Amino acid sequence: MRIFVRPHGEWSARSLELLQRRLEFAFGRFNGRVRSLSVQLRDLNGPRGGVDKQCLIAVRLDRPKREILIEDVDSEEAGAISRAAERASRAVARAIHASGD
Repeated sequence: MRIFVRPHGEWSARSLELLQRRLEFAFGRFNGRVRSLSVQLRDLNGPRGGVDKQCLIAVRLDRPKREILIEDVDSEEAGAISRAAERASRAVARAIHASGD
């Protein structure tokens, strides 16, 4: 499984480490099924603050051939990352279960 992370704007090293750990934990059980994970991190409002930390995860599956997109927005980096990883993991599990593979 390949993981590509594209942070736009300033994201803390702590948040990027959290992202790596959350993705490995959330998708480790799908080894051999997930071809790649692409993650975009954005601070939508910049220095103005607010509910503006966006985490967008694109999961490309080998079996079944499919792409799943999940987006989450929160005022905290960790919240957006954790929820997006959890939701993406559940969506992958549903896709694999639905394929009967």
